[in-house]
Amino acid sequence: MEPDRNLLGEETSPYLLQHAGNPVHWRPWGAAALAEAKRRDCPILLSIGYAACHWCHVMAHESFENDETANLMNDLFVNIKVDREERPDIDHIYMTALHALGQQGGWPLTMFLDPDGKPMFGGTYWPPEPRYGRPSFRQVLESVDHAWRTQRAQMEGRGATLSDHLAKLAELSPGPGVTPTDLTRVGDALLSAVDLVHGGLKGAPKFPNAPIFRFFWNEMFRRREPAFGEAVRAMLAAMNAGGIYDHLGGGYARYSTDAEWLVPHFEKMLYDNAQILELLAAVHSLWPDPTFAARARETVGWLEREMRIGDAFAASLDADQDGEEGLFYVWTADEIDAALGPAAAPFNAAYDVTRHGNWEGRTVLRRIAPHGSAEEEAGLAASRAKLFALRERRPKPGRDDKVLADWNGLVIVALAHASASFGEPDWLTTARWAFDFVMKVMRGPDGRLLHAWREGHPGARALLDDYASMARAALALFEASGEPRDLDAARALAAEALDLFGDGSGGVYLTARDAADVPGARPRQTHDGASPSGVGMLAEALVRLWHLTDELRWREAAEGLIRAVSGSPEGLGGVPLTLMSADALERGGSVVIDGALSDPRAQALAQVALNAPDPSLAVLRLERSLWPEGAPRPDLPRAAEPVATLCQGQTCSLPVATPEALAALIEARGLVAIGRPAT
Repeated sequence: MEPDRNLLGEETSPYLLQHAGNPVHWRPWGAAALAEAKRRDCPILLSIGYAACHWCHVMAHESFENDETANLMNDLFVNIKVDREERPDIDHIYMTALHALGQQGGWPLTMFLDPDGKPMFGGTYWPPEPRYGRPSFRQVLESVDHAWRTQRAQMEGRGATLSDHLAKLAELSPGPGVTPTDLTRVGDALLSAVDLVHGGLKGAPKFPNAPIFRFFWNEMFRRREPAFGEAVRAMLAAMNAGGIYDHLGGGYARYSTDAEWLVPHFEKMLYDNAQILELLAAVHSLWPDPTFAARARETVGWLEREMRIGDAFAASLDADQDGEEGLFYVWTADEIDAALGPAAAPFNAAYDVTRHGNWEGRTVLRRIAPHGSAEEEAGLAASRAKLFALRERRPKPGRDDKVLADWNGLVIVALAHASASFGEPDWLTTARWAFDFVMKVMRGPDGRLLHAWREGHPGARALLDDYASMARAALALFEASGEPRDLDAARALAAEALDLFGDGSGGVYLTARDAADVPGARPRQTHDGASPSGVGMLAEALVRLWHLTDELRWREAAEGLIRAVSGSPEGLGGVPLTLMSADALERGGSVVIDGALSDPRAQALAQVALNAPDPSLAVLRLERSLWPEGAPRPDLPRAAEPVATLCQGQTCSLPVATPEALAALIEARGLVAIGRPAT
């Protein structure tokens, strides 16, 4: 029997620990909480959020810290708290159920379940008193309890219906695969949604939507259509100038509350910054831009200064400080005048600082003036440094310091790509350290990957996204370094992913075959959202493995995975990264650089290959002496001196020996023939 008290103090998740002092008798997700609901024969109130969530904090202060509300919750329900970042599988199941109820979704996610865990009713934020056209949270609690006591059959019937619906969603209807026509149709539809004035997608709130813009970048090369690449460049340029970017400390907030990137929702998420850094590197490799380079260096500086956990990276920084959203980041004109003195006038003109402010009487810094002279920019940099030092004295937003394998995988890829694009070899070392941390430290007793880890305490087992993201990370390191252990790791991670999550028909589940605490049918998550899906990342890893090794098993696995999600053409717009992989499977290739890794001639060839901006091109750095049991691509002839060969499947070019010849070879294939500046 569970004790009548809050049990979250025994957890390690920062989000759960934020609620450990609530008078609510919270339980963590698990068999014991479900068993308690069955014993009490009462519904479950499931509350899902995350540590950096502003409205989660609001609802906690208004309702979960209120004794009267807490007593009502404790009397009527078994109350379960879930950190969505720690258990994305549970979050996915119940968010999908909320969508099936016709609601938009968001966090905090509040669901009412029957004692078996079947969803019956739900919503997001409810206020403590009726407002915004919504009932109060206490009214909702009493209404659900009344319905459970007087209309239990109907409530349980609704739960059964919703659970059946979730089970049907877990069924795939494989199709014949993805055609170029499919990619063109999806690309045209998504491009029509681009905001031609402010960049990004139309409307507000405005998210980076990095998977869609990675797809756009690929479409530019597939279709030889610069408009797709320009959409990526325009969004990044607008974000780089906007308030969504932290002009003092580096890093990007999660999204903008308006259509022009001015006022962010101030939390900073690791996954957003990783994906934006990767986009900055891609665009800079084709269209070098000093502002993009500055933003990349500032963002990596923020990652290393504020987000490091050992050799890995923390999950997020909070939006709130002292209960007020954005307080840490905003300024008044008086504060800036006092700090900068005579330098305030040019700074205020450059960063939109006025007496009235641009948000609730204060100023969110954004760059509104064009790039000035070297002297002017040096003055602005000095002012930013003064304000940063002053801001460092403020109480800082909370940090969610758990380490997540999938999000760290995204950072590793971004750092590896950015290292080549921006000429920063130390970033590759940082990526290597993070990879080794996840692979060595984040292991369960059975040797399998963990999804989460904090302060030496293991979290939940890894999901598909973790294996796929780390396989992709291993390949990014391998392409950059040529070290055989990275390819070995990628092969092992991809093979284990197919074994643990495969459905036997080419598709994959989100949870492993032996997951014991996930209610209902095993969930699938094929769509890319703010972060890439495990399906999209695994498809990319399989395709790159095929191009790097020429091993047919990887091509067959990639084809099966793409077919598994292609049965509903109307849903292909939600899987842009899988569409990218379908294109890369047929159009992509590899640059094979045969030569010692330490040979400057081979390194010069590798630099050209790693900076080729078409994402469908993989790089194989091949020092044959490092592969005593046989190197990849044994079909290629040995070379006496470092050479590069461009391959697509079994067809390869004649070898070339100079960086200039390799660049010409790549351009002749049409991979970078779109708007590259003259040299």
